[in-house]
Amino acid sequence: MAKAKKKKSRTGLIIVVIIIAALALVTFKTFGPNTGTFTQGEYLYIHTGSDYEKVKEALQQGGFVADMFSFNFFASRLGLPTHIHPGKYRITRHMSNYNLIRLLHSGKQTPVKLVINKLRTQKDFIRLLSANLEPDSNTVYQLLHDPSYLSQFGLDTNTMIGAVIPDTYIFIWNTTADKVFRKIERNYSKFWDDTHKQEAKDHNLTPIQATIVASIVDEETNISEDKPKIASVYLNRLKDGMKLQADPTVKFAIGDFSIRRVTGPMLENTSPYNTYMYSGLPPGPICTPSVSSIEAVLTAPKTTYLYFCAKEDFSGYSNFASTYSEQLKNAAKYRKALDERGIH
Repeated sequence: MAKAKKKKSRTGLIIVVIIIAALALVTFKTFGPNTGTFTQGEYLYIHTGSDYEKVKEALQQGGFVADMFSFNFFASRLGLPTHIHPGKYRITRHMSNYNLIRLLHSGKQTPVKLVINKLRTQKDFIRLLSANLEPDSNTVYQLLHDPSYLSQFGLDTNTMIGAVIPDTYIFIWNTTADKVFRKIERNYSKFWDDTHKQEAKDHNLTPIQATIVASIVDEETNISEDKPKIASVYLNRLKDGMKLQADPTVKFAIGDFSIRRVTGPMLENTSPYNTYMYSGLPPGPICTPSVSSIEAVLTAPKTTYLYFCAKEDFSGYSNFASTYSEQLKNAAKYRKALDERGIH
């Protein structure tokens, strides 16, 4: 009798130990670390339209989960398969199944900080968006080449880049191309308040025309003190009906921004952006000008300057002239300095 009781007690103890071990295993598998090798970095991207199988595939391909069996077991029981949210999610080291499932279930993705500095072409803009957000380059391209879409903002395919003001924009990764552009355009419209519009009007410019002039100024110099004076040169030329003859527009027309010295054959390029060949403003901005360059145009001083040329000391500053004879002297000094340095 005693032996039977002892055997029964031992069996009970074994069962308790098994239960405790099972609970410990379940607890560990649920709340213990289950991250993998992170072969594709720390961010998991879930594309719009993905189902649970696609999510598991992305987790495996990115090396985010070490034990997919346990992840799938708990994910299925915690309702993840029916709560798939597209987006960009940061997966941290030693994350547990529970925390990973809770993160994906919640849809709380990592915001994208899109920093836009100077962009020279629409292709640069499209490349930047598609590299940082879900919409691919073809989707963005189609949107920005849709005349009816752009017309609602008073833009066209040439001028749309002018609506992109360099700034830092915050998006969620799966924001549509339309919503991305609308947010950027709202920032542009916010800048062009009544005061700025009136300043542009005082120079006989629309906001987009002022932006085009500013884009040329922005490409001409990084010297803040010279920007308003350079702006005055181009405004004076426009007023007098002169060709702008801006070297940066030739570089844009050719598509080579590394050119150090614009020479004769380059001036024969038939692109409408070549302001040596065509009078007036080019069809659109040749870069996304900084706010300081736009303001330099809007607040440009009244001068008699019609010409400017880089100083021969290569300081970045310019010599300004009101007459062509003065300009020739300044240009000769600069050309001599270029020749002495072997810059062609």
